[in-house]
Amino acid sequence: MMKKEDFLHFLWKYLLFDRQHTTTTSGEEIEVVSPGQHNTDAGPDFFNAKIRIGGTLWAGNVEIHFRASDWKRHAHHHNDAYHNVILHVVTENDDVIVRNDGQAVPAFVMTYDPVLEDRYKALLAAPLPVPCAPHVRHIQPIHMIHFLGRLLVERLELKAENIKQALAFTNNEWNAAFHQLLFHAFGFGINTAAFELLAKNTPYKVTGKHRNTLLQLEALLFGQAGMLQGPAKDEYHGMLQKEYCFLQEKFRLVPLEAHLWKFLRLRPSNFPTIRLAQLAQFLHRAPPIIHLMEAWDKHSERELYALFDLQASEYWDTHFVFGKPSPPQPKKLGQASIYNLIVNLAIPYLFTYAQYHRYDSLRETALELLEKCPPEENHILRQWQQIGVKAQNAFHSQALIQLQTAYCDKKRCLYCPVGAEIIFPLSSFRQAGG
Repeated sequence: MMKKEDFLHFLWKYLLFDRQHTTTTSGEEIEVVSPGQHNTDAGPDFFNAKIRIGGTLWAGNVEIHFRASDWKRHAHHHNDAYHNVILHVVTENDDVIVRNDGQAVPAFVMTYDPVLEDRYKALLAAPLPVPCAPHVRHIQPIHMIHFLGRLLVERLELKAENIKQALAFTNNEWNAAFHQLLFHAFGFGINTAAFELLAKNTPYKVTGKHRNTLLQLEALLFGQAGMLQGPAKDEYHGMLQKEYCFLQEKFRLVPLEAHLWKFLRLRPSNFPTIRLAQLAQFLHRAPPIIHLMEAWDKHSERELYALFDLQASEYWDTHFVFGKPSPPQPKKLGQASIYNLIVNLAIPYLFTYAQYHRYDSLRETALELLEKCPPEENHILRQWQQIGVKAQNAFHSQALIQLQTAYCDKKRCLYCPVGAEIIFPLSSFRQAGG
């Protein structure tokens, strides 16, 4: 079954209906000068349309239904927002709609090629994770590349919205906002909530004042994480406790509850203790993020990788948790984790900074960096590879993740550039402005 009137909205928006027979039900000629602005909220479906009816140019709103009687079924006749509708677009004219002033709302019966509707219904009915899987391999590569570029920018703009929220929370302080998002990223999924709480409990102004001393940073992070409570488990644990007591008193800090951290079913190298020690190294080594962004045109993907190529301090070479020695093994951040931070944190942050300050060259640098990073590996990308679409780099993989999560999973085939090409002949879609 089709999703409400989305299909009709799409036909109207891109003028993909039969325009050889455009008259109102009363016989007046219609010329659609502008279909209007699509409204996805309450109120008429299209705002500010311009339509010439019987030689008179009208400006106003357009409402679209399968049947004219849906107007009353949806109670529009009781809603003042619909009193300035200049055209009622329907596929079946089974009722006459009259405004409060007694005048009939002009109605237009929109006709279109039924094959288009059949294609749309087939995609909606497809049980596959990727509804258009049988058709994707037939899309010309140059078109697919164009689609992926649009999807990538869309994904980056969504991430930019999250970054802007962090900026608003920190009064537009770019370093503090990055600090908050950095902690979130170091949760790597299972401990994200705990790291977010830690970021709020351990402000940038506190870590920033002690970034030059690694031991103090470690004491801050482990202390605020609630992992320095009770008797000292060994000499290093005791040193951190002493440092934290001083810092806690100095900044009036309140630690988290230790039970918030998850260790169960994690590989030891992913334990939150190891992630906290690696995070401390980043805070200790990296300059303020604002300095990096302002000179990023001078940096390369290799330098970006080096920024996140972190190794926990020497104590953690022989420990995964406090007080329990383990066989020697340097606790380095893995390559997959490094690229995870680059692709999902650093580059979106750079893109947002460039967008915010209108640095077009820096925006292009962000996109180019994604092209130089390897693609992620997850079930979404394996799924696309099985149907013949293999991500060559992070630019492609981020676009495919956006395609899957924002369109395929929600069956938004009409608004998907791939789905739209399958449903509509590309030539007519282009002519209509799609």
